[in-house]
Amino acid sequence: MQDIISKISDIYSRYGIKSITMDDLARDLGVSKKTLYLHFKDKKDVVRKVVHHLIGSQKCGIQEVMETPETNAIDKLMMITRFFSESLRNSNASLTYDLQKYYQDVWEEVVEFKREEVYQHIMKNITDGIKEGLYRTDINYEIIARVYVSRMEMYNTEHWEPLNKYDIKEVFHTLFVYHIRGIANSKGHQYLEDNLNNWIT
Repeated sequence: MQDIISKISDIYSRYGIKSITMDDLARDLGVSKKTLYLHFKDKKDVVRKVVHHLIGSQKCGIQEVMETPETNAIDKLMMITRFFSESLRNSNASLTYDLQKYYQDVWEEVVEFKREEVYQHIMKNITDGIKEGLYRTDINYEIIARVYVSRMEMYNTEHWEPLNKYDIKEVFHTLFVYHIRGIANSKGHQYLEDNLNNWIT
């Protein structure tokens, strides 16, 4: 079942949702339409399970970063930034558009994941950074974390269009540096400057 969902996820990521019918999926998967309906009630059920699969993959990716040994908060945020930039680069704009327009309740689950779970990870990163003596203590970090999450929500919307001339990796790297320079103390700034060239790939 997970293998089927993963393959459908790749199809939707390449072509979007609206243009892909159940017949298309059955053909691309090499199964009968009847077999497809043994796993899914209808197309909306397919979409929901694919979205759950994508969210699950992102949760695993973030958790893997958070558990990386011998890394501090700045390292982890750099890895999270890379992870999301790669995830967004590999997504199709029409996938986001189709979810927002035709599957609003499913799209709300994506928004909830970003606004709450990703937010909690960013808040933990901030807490860890303060404990490690890398981040300032005189900032309202709830605002900072919410703004961090809202940046990701801009992608594939009209608000992102002026940035389309830049590679997404460059955009996210620039925003990461901007973010750290804003929240880090002198020790954090020095760590950033010492490692900045190593992070540019």
